[in-house]
Amino acid sequence: MHWVRRYWPVLVWGAAIWIFSTEGFSSSNTSRLILPVLHWLFPRASDDTLEWMHIATRKSAHLVEYFVFSLLLLHSVRGDRKGWQWRWGLITVLVAAGYAAVDELHQAFEPTRGPSLLDVGLDTLGAALAQLCAASWSLRHRTSSEEESVESPGGAPPAG
Repeated sequence: MHWVRRYWPVLVWGAAIWIFSTEGFSSSNTSRLILPVLHWLFPRASDDTLEWMHIATRKSAHLVEYFVFSLLLLHSVRGDRKGWQWRWGLITVLVAAGYAAVDELHQAFEPTRGPSLLDVGLDTLGAALAQLCAASWSLRHRTSSEEESVESPGGAPPAG
């Protein structure tokens, strides 16, 4: 049961992604919400521009969904260990890419959806960006911790 405690956020987010891939979140359904908001934000935009922005919003959602998914996966893969390692990041991106491919296959069986290699690429990019951010944060955090440990207790650099 220990794995359930570690992986439940990943499972819940994965289920959310799965739901976002159903007919209820098809372009025609999301346009009913997104297009009025875009029109309100950009009242002088043409219909073509608003449609392009709708598509861009939907594609951006892929990046965000898998950015979060990747961070949740990293947290689960890492367990109680601290920091970030290339091995964890690579495993995380590979699992996210695999899930993205399965999710796109799932869309092939939805009446108003279809699979897209572009979407798998966007999903994988979102996962990879999350790992780059995690690696950068870990490196920065480790560097600042090392600098603090070099300083003497009074905060001044060691005499030398």
